[in-house]
Amino acid sequence: MRLRQPIVVVLGHVDHGKTSLLDKMRGTLVAAREAGGITQHIGASLFPLDAIVSTCKALLGEVKVQLKVPGLLFVDTPGHAAFANLRRRGGSIADLAILVVDITKGIQEQTLESIGLLRARRTPFVVAANKIDLIPGWKSVEYEPFPKAFQRQSQAVREELERRVYGIVGELAGLGFRADVYTRITSFATTLAIVPVSAKSGEGIPDLLLVLLGLAQAFMKEQLTVQEEAPAEGVVLEITEEEGLGTTVNAIIYDGTLKVGDRIALLGPEGAFTTKVKAILMPKPLDEMRDPRDRFKPVERVVAAAGLKLVAEGLDRAYPGSPIYAIGQDEEEVLERITKEVGEFKLSTDKVGVVLKADTLGSLEAAVNFLHERGVQIRVADIGELSKRDIVEAEVVRTKDELSGVILAFNVRVDPSLEREANSRGIRVFKSNVLFRLVEDYLAWVREEKERRETAQFESLVKPGKIRILPGYVFRRSNPAIVGVEVLGGRIRPKYTLMNAEGKSVGSISQIQDRGQSIPEATRGMSVAISMKEPIVGRHVREGEVLYTAIPENDARLLLKSFSNRLTEDERAVLEEVVQIVRKNNPLWAR
Repeated sequence: MRLRQPIVVVLGHVDHGKTSLLDKMRGTLVAAREAGGITQHIGASLFPLDAIVSTCKALLGEVKVQLKVPGLLFVDTPGHAAFANLRRRGGSIADLAILVVDITKGIQEQTLESIGLLRARRTPFVVAANKIDLIPGWKSVEYEPFPKAFQRQSQAVREELERRVYGIVGELAGLGFRADVYTRITSFATTLAIVPVSAKSGEGIPDLLLVLLGLAQAFMKEQLTVQEEAPAEGVVLEITEEEGLGTTVNAIIYDGTLKVGDRIALLGPEGAFTTKVKAILMPKPLDEMRDPRDRFKPVERVVAAAGLKLVAEGLDRAYPGSPIYAIGQDEEEVLERITKEVGEFKLSTDKVGVVLKADTLGSLEAAVNFLHERGVQIRVADIGELSKRDIVEAEVVRTKDELSGVILAFNVRVDPSLEREANSRGIRVFKSNVLFRLVEDYLAWVREEKERRETAQFESLVKPGKIRILPGYVFRRSNPAIVGVEVLGGRIRPKYTLMNAEGKSVGSISQIQDRGQSIPEATRGMSVAISMKEPIVGRHVREGEVLYTAIPENDARLLLKSFSNRLTEDERAVLEEVVQIVRKNNPLWAR
């Protein structure tokens, strides 16, 4: 039993400096490390304790406490991919996270998405308030700890930084987090640490590394304890083709020990499968990575936590994000465990719902949770590129519900010819590598479509209208009758049938004219001329008589129950009068 390195994932909004910050941290540690102390490859970077301590000496003076955590393992992968249903402790390969926020812009949409992932998985995190070097008047010194950098600034610059930091503090408070600059925190258990940094100059990076190490040391000993002799557990980060090796996987091992010759279980499109580890390749130190032909070195065994490359047969069948379990005594039990763990998120149901595609199991889980939180049903959730089968599934749904018969493609390639085929069948394909944006685009489209349909339905209904035939303005008594009217409430349109105060139909409006010009409708307060073929003035209608639009019963029912909020106040009053008139003879009318 020993402590392993905490696995740290970096999240945040696009262009807020996630990659730059990680690159600068690597550069910092390369300068500080002992020979061979740091390793990096696609997907993970190991920061050993001695290199971190060396980097932080300017901040600490000398480290007085005994640090038992052996370093930090950073995962350089999209944030959503690091949150998968693969850990027995609750769902993430990340023990800690850095949430990068541009101090000049504050929290934005992808930041909110990242916070949602962190909150859902209860993952502790630190806020890196990046780009302090962009504060007007800021004077940088490379890799300087934040307290020293802050004190060197002018009063105006310090006040501006405080203002921007407290803008972020306020935004986080609105999301339910108590936060402050790390130097002012007395309890890291209850207050979220904000570390001002510059990915350009490296200022604040020693502080950020030390805060991460301190959090792990203080609060995570139990979950960082590994059983070295236990079968390895890990997760696939990505699948790559390597010259001379074939298909390999870049992976994180977060528990136990993996050895060459071990049988491992993974998940693919056809379910769980097993294969034998042929080789384990570990990346060499950064200063030897300039030549890609000499990038990795083979090892016989590796103990968690570690980033590595695996060589084995059949790895092209594995899903990105698949769990990796070394098989001990019971192979069947391990295979059942994998299937059970991922089954909740790899969905195939008979529900009417959207078709969801994602690039990894972690992405899929994040997207499923995000959609369910917003009340969106899912018919199929699967990994990989858009296929013809997905189009067929969406088409089946579309026959039952057009608004659900769509495809959501999260972080996956969509072949243009397949998208054209989907569109030709009336199926919308929504695409984005930002989960928040993908879901919001779909929900915005649903709202717009519902609004458009409701508006079209509302416009097709006969609206309430009330008119009075003006005395002295009978221009023609019959065939057609032409009279001047005042609109007392609501509206009238050609083809509307009119009724009297007893509910008896008197004829339909053929035409409405205002100053000799035909108009499509007349509303309250207007005085216009109308023509009607059916009535004779003096027999069926009289001068001074009040008439109402004869609303069909189904239209009246919809106006009362579904569209009352779309009617004006005077239209609602006229509708109530019409209802009272008709219900004298038919009490159940429009109920």
